[in-house]
Amino acid sequence: MHLGRVLRWQRFAIAGLVAIFAVASASHDAALARRSHKGEKHRRVVHGPNYHPPYAAIVIDDKTGQVLHEAKPDEPRHPASLTKIMTLYLLFEQLDAGRFKLRDQLDVSMHAAVQNPTKLGLKPGGKISVDDAIKGLVTRSANDAAVVVAEAIGGTEQEFARLMTAKARALGMSNTSYYNASGLPDDEQFTTARDQATLGRAIQHRFPVYYQYFATPSFRYRNQDIRNHNALLGNVKGVDGIKTGYTEASGYNLVTSCRRDDRHIVAVVLGGTSNAARDARMRQLIEEQLPHASVVRTEPIVTELGRQEETASPELAASRTVPTAKPEEPAPINAEPPQGASEQLSAKALAVPEKPSATETKAPGRHSKRQRSKSTDAAKAAAQRAQMSTSPYTYNIFAPAPVPAMSYRSAR
Repeated sequence: MHLGRVLRWQRFAIAGLVAIFAVASASHDAALARRSHKGEKHRRVVHGPNYHPPYAAIVIDDKTGQVLHEAKPDEPRHPASLTKIMTLYLLFEQLDAGRFKLRDQLDVSMHAAVQNPTKLGLKPGGKISVDDAIKGLVTRSANDAAVVVAEAIGGTEQEFARLMTAKARALGMSNTSYYNASGLPDDEQFTTARDQATLGRAIQHRFPVYYQYFATPSFRYRNQDIRNHNALLGNVKGVDGIKTGYTEASGYNLVTSCRRDDRHIVAVVLGGTSNAARDARMRQLIEEQLPHASVVRTEPIVTELGRQEETASPELAASRTVPTAKPEEPAPINAEPPQGASEQLSAKALAVPEKPSATETKAPGRHSKRQRSKSTDAAKAAAQRAQMSTSPYTYNIFAPAPVPAMSYRSAR
């Protein structure tokens, strides 16, 4: 009798343990499922020896437009967070037009707040300044900040992506299509190494002051120091930007601008197998190709609508208007100007004045309002050129920058 009760107790105990293990296993599976649903790619990735994302690369001499090196430059690739270069291009355009100011506060929607890492951790209903949003995109490659910018400009991220693709076409980036503002994985979002080089050149040609943001080594946000993912900043002489990117499908991407000894190149590496491998390849390309770049600009700078403005001679370039920095533009990263800084002329600055039509030409002393306006603009242009040599908006591209703590999360 006593033995029977013991056996029954043992059976109940065993059954209880089995039930406990079953519940624990189910909970573990559920946790794994939730983590997989959120995106296993957002956890630290340890790639095996068979990880070989499709590679592509290009190096362009910015002053001549000559291709110094290329490897599959026109094959489609996923841009990952290189997408944010175009996001910032459209934002800089709004700032340049005066529709936004750096101190303006942008609304954070639920859609923006729930973006996958990496991000700043913005809360729905909160706000972020334009200045902080730019720095968050440049340094942490924050996906939530990218959507905030997209919604502020386009109303919705979908509409903003349409604007991004339209701008790509205007710049001659015929093999690039955008479907989101961050670069988070989307099978339909693609680009090429050549197109990214075009964008990397265009953004600094048109927005030479705002482009300085890409040299930001770190910034402080909500009592946290956020360092730039670009490990070449401050560690390779002459590198002044611009952007990294990563997803599992794209591999490790990097667009780099480097000025040295009056030479300037823009280089792109797509599909690196690791941060270190990608950076090593970029260093190699810089050292191999930069000596072959020209010290004299002989080709037009990149402008929209697929056109380029000619700068055939220094005299012609000097005769054109170079706008002084606006009060709302970012403070410099100090001190001496970059080599070849005189070449950083915006597309707007290099616009050739229109000739008056025959119907607008009048006898001396009887000028139309349009002609009087042009005379005023010419006087302003002369005053601006006189201020060029004293412009405070310069920066030191050789300033030391801390080596960033690299994240392995997607869409960096």
